[in-house]
Amino acid sequence: MAVYTKLEKEDINNILLNYKLGVLKRFEGIKEGIENTNYYIETEKGKYILTIYEKRVKESDLPFFSNLMVELSKNGFICPKPILNKDNNYISDINNKKFMIASFLDGRSKNNLSPSECKIVGNQIAKLHQITRNFKFVRKNDLSVKSWRNIFSQVKDQCNRIHPELPKLIEANLISIEKEWPKNLPSGIIHADLFSDNIFFKNNKFSGFIDFYFSCNDFYAFEIAICFNALCFEGVKQNLSFNVTKAKKLMEGYNEVRKISKDEKIALKVLSQGAALRFLLTRVFDYLNTVDNAVVKIKDPEEYLKRLEFHKKAKSFEDYLI
Repeated sequence: MAVYTKLEKEDINNILLNYKLGVLKRFEGIKEGIENTNYYIETEKGKYILTIYEKRVKESDLPFFSNLMVELSKNGFICPKPILNKDNNYISDINNKKFMIASFLDGRSKNNLSPSECKIVGNQIAKLHQITRNFKFVRKNDLSVKSWRNIFSQVKDQCNRIHPELPKLIEANLISIEKEWPKNLPSGIIHADLFSDNIFFKNNKFSGFIDFYFSCNDFYAFEIAICFNALCFEGVKQNLSFNVTKAKKLMEGYNEVRKISKDEKIALKVLSQGAALRFLLTRVFDYLNTVDNAVVKIKDPEEYLKRLEFHKKAKSFEDYLI
């Protein structure tokens, strides 16, 4: 979450005229995240999040995101629930941009999940995959392996400002990942951005996933690979290390709901390497292209160099679980 589009109290009040949410009590911008503008809104009827879609989000994708959250909520999965406006639409307009208001999710994210919490997350990921397997709507992953070389071409000439060896390291990883990327693994809807700040707990119990704006159709095992990178490394930059216990617990929780196949296990090494490269590339892009006056907390691209090094050295999926 972040703030690129600045709104005043008058703007929020005008927005609320088209909703049945009552009188505004307070609001504030949320600086965490890097993709969209987000405001916390509290009215006499409850707490909400207003999201203005910026940058990578395509208008044509918005029905997928709103339908996904609505249907997940209907099926008992804990996530923000989109709110209909007075025109009976989930998506509205402001300043030539689209926005949506959704219910506020109680709970807080944790910077460093424990192994037992990783097991809970694995369990919930598998539930999401199972619940959505019969959903009829589809969204292609715009940030899949086929897009990474194009992103690299946009930052190649400047990314040595972040690290002198970065162009060479990205190119080497791209070559090996493109060569080894799997083709026919089980797939369906994945969240695709399950970092700890998108996972909420309340009173030490799971209280939901947020930020579904990268959700798409892709390999289920790619979701696990993303979580290996996002949740199972500890430390900072050069001192990063992979926590095998967390990875085991994540897999244990997942397998309780949906059993991962042998082919998926074999693919986890290259999928994990690819997930690390995907987030390195988008972080590099955002680092080099963030608007100067945006209220946003930029994430450090260099954290992913150490992850890539670990994945490249791994011989098989067993290195993640032993």
